[in-house]
This record gives sequence, C-alpha cells and structure tokens, in this order.
Amino acid sequence: MDTKAARRRRSSSLMYTEPPESLEHISDQAALPNLNSEWVNAKGAWAIHFVLIALLKIIFDIIPNISQETSWTLTNISYMAGSFLMFHWVRGVPFEFNAGAYDNLNMWEQIDSGDQYTPAKKFLLSVPIILFLVSTHYTHYDITYFMINFMATLAVVVPKLPALHRMRIALFNPDVEDR
Repeated sequence: MDTKAARRRRSSSLMYTEPPESLEHISDQAALPNLNSEWVNAKGAWAIHFVLIALLKIIFDIIPNISQETSWTLTNISYMAGSFLMFHWVRGVPFEFNAGAYDNLNMWEQIDSGDQYTPAKKFLLSVPIILFLVSTHYTHYDITYFMINFMATLAVVVPKLPALHRMRIALFNPDVEDR
C-alpha cells in the first residue's frame, strides 16, 4: 500500500495529529544539529522578545491620534501574530542541510527536541502571558480591549500546550491535502 494513501486523513476532520517521524528522520534529527531552533537557547535570545515589544510599542506610540489603550492592544496583537507565525504556522527548516528531517514540525515542536517544560519553552510561554497582563493593565481593564487582547493571547498560548503537541487544524493549514 502506498504510504501517502495510508497517511491521508479523512476529509471531514478539522483536527489531526501529525504522524511520528520515520526511523530515517529520527536518525537524521539525532545526527545533525537543528540550527532553526537552537538559537532559542543562545545568549541574548530571550532579550530580543522584550526589545521587539518595546520597538512595537514605540512605533504604535508614534502614530498620531492613537490612544495608549489602542497602542498597547496593537502591540499585543502584533507580537502575538508574529509569535504565532514564527513558532506555530511555518513548518520545516529554511536550510537544506538536514535532508528534510524537520519538514513536518513547526518551530515550537523543534525547540529542545520536542521536550516539554524546558527553560526556553517556559520563557516563550510566559512572555505572551506577561504582555497580556501588561496590556490589560494599561488599557484600564476595558472589556473590549480585554477581549481583543485575551483572544490574541489564547491564539498563541493554546498551541504551546503539551496536549496540542503535533496537532494540526486543517482549517488554517492549506497544505493538509498533501499529507
């Protein structure tokens, strides 16, 4: 039986689990370093998140006629959108040295070889939560801003949970028919 046909998911399923790697992919992952995700543990990598948040806040403060509440909400949404895109949407590695060993994994699943609750993953989970709390405080707990910030934060925090490791939502992934 063709392996592609065996891996095809039901067309009516909105969520599916990415199948485990083959023995060949596992050996490729063990043999070669993953430069795509190793930077997360590098010196200064954690500080860049706060620098990006500060730059986003400055950019939104420069725009005329934008209130502080809107500025904080736009900062939160922008950071969350970038974080979701970087860690959860894009799959694979942009380098061609690993023979496709990580093609089915997003960056979150590649960090620390997929181990949960490592210091890097704890940090990357806490930054969106802290930004949500700060933005909620500076929007003076307005219900509209709160809901916008809360939904943006949920969109980034929920995919990081261990229960959703290797889970995909077909609604948002246009290339699931290839799987």
